[in-house]
Amino acid sequence: MRILQVHNFYQKAGGEDRVVAAEQALLSGHGHKVFQYTVHNDAVDKMPFVQLGMKSIWNGVTYRNIRRFMAEETIDIVHVHNTLPLISPAVYYAAKAQNVPVVQTLHNYRLECPAATFYRAGSICELCLGKTIKYPAVLHSCYRGSVAASAVVCAMLAVHGLAGTYRQNIHAYIALTEFARNKFRAGGLPPERIVVKPNFLEHDPGAGGGQGGYALFAGRLTAEKGLTVLLDAWAACPHAIPLKIAGDGPLQLMVRDRAGTLPNVEYLGPCEHRRLLALLKDAAFLVFPSRWYEGMPMVILESMACATPVVGFAVGSVNDLIVEAENGIKLPLEGSDRLSKFLQGSCRLAETMGRLRNGARRHFERHFTAEANYQLLTAIYQRALEHSRSIS
Repeated sequence: MRILQVHNFYQKAGGEDRVVAAEQALLSGHGHKVFQYTVHNDAVDKMPFVQLGMKSIWNGVTYRNIRRFMAEETIDIVHVHNTLPLISPAVYYAAKAQNVPVVQTLHNYRLECPAATFYRAGSICELCLGKTIKYPAVLHSCYRGSVAASAVVCAMLAVHGLAGTYRQNIHAYIALTEFARNKFRAGGLPPERIVVKPNFLEHDPGAGGGQGGYALFAGRLTAEKGLTVLLDAWAACPHAIPLKIAGDGPLQLMVRDRAGTLPNVEYLGPCEHRRLLALLKDAAFLVFPSRWYEGMPMVILESMACATPVVGFAVGSVNDLIVEAENGIKLPLEGSDRLSKFLQGSCRLAETMGRLRNGARRHFERHFTAEANYQLLTAIYQRALEHSRSIS
């Protein structure tokens, strides 16, 4: 099979970029020919705002380049990851003009929430879900804290929502979890075309023993990740299992300063990937207090691969990823003291987590290996091809 991957890279590399690279390697390793059409958001800084806004809605260069490429190369599937802001939905029309089916991975919630997060002002927000004109996002400056930037994204979604771009020109959607699939169904995407396929780990790090005797938080230090709740819980439990925090982000100074006042908390700063895996292998559990609708955090997959259970709030996709009493423990999101009560009430915490280690590893082996993902991905490609033939 000959696949064209399409992706607009972010200025700060993230999970989506890792998935694109991993899928390219996975498909190439199984003998498929993978081409890429990519742009990078570094170009945004040099572009006038009005021009950027127009390109977000329709980029003629994208349309011409992709049509020209597909006229020169036989392509069986166009697999789109991110189009905002420089590629634009023009890619779907270029593929349609060449009669090539399109698969779209829904890495985030952008089609229903201009901020892509369903999170605003410290809590979950679904005001734009199902609306063609997502005006609440403009009123609240949801995209990059800017009314103008939010208006551009809302305009792009409105234009292509009214034009039927997403319903008519995409033959299969990939949602990362059942929770995400249900959100997009609620937003109006054709449910029969949304298939659940999780992310995966390109390389299996192997199981660890969890002998370090500490809990680990690893991720971006942002408000929606629950850092305040995390630190409050350990402050309320001075004799709790030690906590190590790895990562950086906007709340880095706050985390560093508060950790310095807590005897059972250590802030490690940003860690290279190899060290992070070593920390995961030695941790008693990964604590994941995120308070918003995550996509599919790669650190949770890595934790399970390392045989390290996960403790997190039962919200969004995390509620799907953690299977109670198998690979971790879910806490109710309501009430900021849930985590501290868990720490206070778990006098046999090490024993409990030890029992969950084998389950965490088994869950990874069943759902998140490269080979399992390859079977799912190629089945989705075949599904898109069949749908394309059925409507042509």
